[in-house]
Amino acid sequence: MEHIETAESLLREIQQVKKAAISKGALREEKPSDPITPQEQPYQLPNGWMWVRLGDYALKVTDYVASGSFASLKENVLITNEPNYAIMVKTADFATGFTKGLTYTDRHGYEFLSNSNLFGGELILSNIGSIGKVFIVPYLGQPMTLASNTVMVKVTNDELIKYLYYYFLSPLGQRTLKSISSGTSMMKFNKTQLKNTLVPVAPLSEQKYIVNLLERTQGIIDHLQQQLHDLDALIKARFVEMFGDPVSNPKGWRVIPWEGVFDTKTGKLDSNAAVEGGEYPFFTCAKEWLWIDKYAYDCEALLLAGNNAAGVYDVKHYKGKFNAYQRTYILQLKDADWSYSLFKYQLEDRLQYLQSQSKGTNTRYLTMGILNSLTFIVPPKELQDEFTTLVSQVDKSKVVVQEALNKAKLLFDSLMQQYFG
Repeated sequence: MEHIETAESLLREIQQVKKAAISKGALREEKPSDPITPQEQPYQLPNGWMWVRLGDYALKVTDYVASGSFASLKENVLITNEPNYAIMVKTADFATGFTKGLTYTDRHGYEFLSNSNLFGGELILSNIGSIGKVFIVPYLGQPMTLASNTVMVKVTNDELIKYLYYYFLSPLGQRTLKSISSGTSMMKFNKTQLKNTLVPVAPLSEQKYIVNLLERTQGIIDHLQQQLHDLDALIKARFVEMFGDPVSNPKGWRVIPWEGVFDTKTGKLDSNAAVEGGEYPFFTCAKEWLWIDKYAYDCEALLLAGNNAAGVYDVKHYKGKFNAYQRTYILQLKDADWSYSLFKYQLEDRLQYLQSQSKGTNTRYLTMGILNSLTFIVPPKELQDEFTTLVSQVDKSKVVVQEALNKAKLLFDSLMQQYFG
């Protein structure tokens, strides 16, 4: 396909492949797509590009229910959590790297679902609930088929799939998916609506260039994120080396309960108090800082967000002027000689355990009753100071890496905007 120089000629070749598949019985013939009107086109494309309906660009756009009625699916498709002949691929499997929580069907179910079998390299999109999630199916070395609540897009050539993947991740692609979605309690779209969406198709050589540029930038982002992870792992490893496990306390350090360690306050403001262009950090239950035009605290503290139904816990060490949301905790050490770094690590360790056990609102909300049940080891001051020095050095490295990561993410977003709008 290297000779393809325009989107129009690329589309002609795709249509030839589809006709050949139809003549062999490998693909069902569908009615022609409606012509694209000028009013439908979001913007004017560069020379050699063209707007194409996804159904014309893809070899197949299908879903789980394409193989039969709900009654016939229920009768013929075994769905089990026990390992079996074929994996039923769900969007949730990508978050776990296909390592846990898999769903399976038997050989009969796999063959009954032949219209939506997967072989690796297909694009799948969540079409109910989590609209906007897009993935490329990996090659798992085992029969796979599509689970419910997803739509699969198969193309004629693997070279085309990554371009489609980045398009649907782009601002325009995300807006497109949301524009075809509807619902009161849960947003959803169907495969027919997806087939009719428009895709800005570039000549194959330009598609390769765009994908290569985006993948290289994403590779830099992944590398920098791994560096941040490794720096965090370094601190954790050094902590265990110096102090042992803080729960089992094998080195026999002094143990003090929560109320003996922290002077605990709560924030006072509603999250709506944040203002654009504010001068002072505003700590909330979000992972990122917001900003505000006034401060209520001027001190060193650990800032704890965990008083929310989502069960998302976060701890920040901050020194200076700030304000805080009413569902956050402001924790000051009662002994000025103690290390904030030491207790921040211990607190994060405890919260990670609580989060892993979180199955209801009783553990999702970090009440004072839960916090008062926590205890902390207190090693000698010289060891605390040594750990603080290490954390300070690592934090300087993290700042450099984070700045580089922010620039890489801005570049990636800029490229997505440049090529896909």
